[in-house]
Amino acid sequence: MSHTPHQTVSPRTAAKHDNGGRPAPPRRARPAAPRSRTLGPVPDLERHLPGEWWKSLFNAVYLKTDGDVVEDLRITALEVDALLHATGGKEDDAILDLCCGQGRHCLELARRGFRHVTGIDRSRYLVRLARRRAQQAGLSVVFREGDARRFRVPEGSFDAVTILGNSFGYFEREEDDRAVVESVKRALRSEGILVLDLTDGEWMAEHFERRSWEWIDQNHFVCRERSLAEDRQRLVSREVVVHAEKGVITDQFYAERLYSRGQITALLQEVGFRDIVYHDALVPDSDRGQDLGMMARRNFLTARAPRRIVPGRPGLGATRKITIILGDPRLPDSVKLGGVFNPEDMETISRLKEALAGLTGYTFTYLDNHPGLLGALLAKRPEFVLNLCDEGFRNDAFMEPHVPALLEMLGIPYSGAGPASLALCYNKSWVSAIAQSMGIDVPLEAYFDPDDQSATIPSVFPALLKPAYGDSSVGITQQAVVHDSEALMAYLARLREELPGRPVLVQEFLTGPEYSVGVIGNTGLGSDVLPILGVDYSGLEEGLPHILGYESKWVPGSSYWTKIRYFEADPSENLRRLLTDAALQLFDRLECRDYARFDFRLDEFGTAKLLEVNPNPGWCWDGKFNMMAGFAGLTYTELLQRVLEAALLRVSTRSSPAVVAAAAPAAVLTV
Repeated sequence: MSHTPHQTVSPRTAAKHDNGGRPAPPRRARPAAPRSRTLGPVPDLERHLPGEWWKSLFNAVYLKTDGDVVEDLRITALEVDALLHATGGKEDDAILDLCCGQGRHCLELARRGFRHVTGIDRSRYLVRLARRRAQQAGLSVVFREGDARRFRVPEGSFDAVTILGNSFGYFEREEDDRAVVESVKRALRSEGILVLDLTDGEWMAEHFERRSWEWIDQNHFVCRERSLAEDRQRLVSREVVVHAEKGVITDQFYAERLYSRGQITALLQEVGFRDIVYHDALVPDSDRGQDLGMMARRNFLTARAPRRIVPGRPGLGATRKITIILGDPRLPDSVKLGGVFNPEDMETISRLKEALAGLTGYTFTYLDNHPGLLGALLAKRPEFVLNLCDEGFRNDAFMEPHVPALLEMLGIPYSGAGPASLALCYNKSWVSAIAQSMGIDVPLEAYFDPDDQSATIPSVFPALLKPAYGDSSVGITQQAVVHDSEALMAYLARLREELPGRPVLVQEFLTGPEYSVGVIGNTGLGSDVLPILGVDYSGLEEGLPHILGYESKWVPGSSYWTKIRYFEADPSENLRRLLTDAALQLFDRLECRDYARFDFRLDEFGTAKLLEVNPNPGWCWDGKFNMMAGFAGLTYTELLQRVLEAALLRVSTRSSPAVVAAAAPAAVLTV
């Protein structure tokens, strides 16, 4: 239990300084952009269809070819009319428009007074355009990039999720469409509403235009070809867009799955939606009056998400019985100052118990006697364990994975990372190697094996020495930052004496801003990213290196303990996205669960680099994780509840029973 939670912020690869500070070579003239070419006649459209065509198709050209519908404010207003009529939406409702494109429906809702509208889309171009339009119009809408199959929003946070404008059925595999619906269900509150607007597959299979061409403005015309895929489940389309003077602009292929009413109803029911109602079909009245393609006739339906009991809440009068495993205050602990539990540690435990006592619907039992732990677990098998034993079994940090391993052998569900994840993240060099393979920057480093009698001394100073594996900043003091080879060898000798048999990393010392990113939740079940935490070293005396070392966590009264400050960081949008993306990617790859923290720091050129990953971060009341929760408006009690409920959801809620849905008679609505 560290008194300052390990920092964790993850940046995906930040902008790289490509010349190491040296003058850049003279720029060469940029070669002319290659002219787009057409494939000419092709006998089989499906053979030329890219598997992930949707990654590149939604750009400025799309806004031209489909502009007669997707850029028509009158059509958008009529579609929002249909949406509100079908749902009875109110201005206070939280609405998520998934696959929002350039935000046309979001902006129309905001114009009508809706205050909690979020748009998510895969296309960076369209999301940026949506943000600009919202800013220009003075409208408050949140726009984010995200994949519809696994978008990141707090679970149960929306009253309604909409997928409008025929934005469903793009993926090559039907399982991916199901993943979209599963993600929508997780995002919806209990009995929330899904609004789905998609091509009428049965009608389209019989009425699609095999070939057409039209002028889309004064300079551009588009030629289209269409054919059914071999399995007749998708309609494959080709568009050749031509500029009257410049020639071919693009020759592109795309496809959409043709869902019948029966098929989409069955899919929604299998995922757990009910009360499925088909409203008037949408038939857009385009000003161009020409080829509408997949937008020509669409089914417009609503479905209700299943009622859910929030995990961890008492159900039918029951109370959840939670067992909490902690470190053993009776045993020595080499990490802590003086090698024993201190008054600060006992206060931390007291505050934990006080905070958990504020949760209703739970009773808590505490286990901290490690020699008797196995017997206690066998004597009375816990219903669920909140594993807060970050000291490790018998207060040995090397044995932190042993506690969850024991619980797994006994078949007892628990919170936090599993033994494999804990063991992996304990070794900083392994984490760095994995991060590098993912395109996430890490500090330059040299690895000193404990048996090495000599090694190549890094040429980059200042450098930071740290144990290759360890926790709670053990082995990292103010002397760990060295400025020459003599100081490096001296501190290396000290580490070998104090931590015999442990390899050492010699890393470039990063001098830029330092950040931590906290994640609560689980992959596939919804994750929340807490506000990013920054570290303020400005209060330290001159000459003290700017690090969060051992003194900052375990030595009360030291300058590092008293003068370092933490604050809610406000990085640029690009850096925020980079840190958040990297944290979530690492969370998945390293198999973190329920909560984790990721620490990053920028180098002198502004490149964000991963410091370390904390799969079971410090849970103490005065630690970083609780500070980040405070930035989000959460109390210590609420933070603990969120972690507990994320774990309970993971172990208990993987699927919902299918429910019966009803369909209303079909009609046609011209918009």
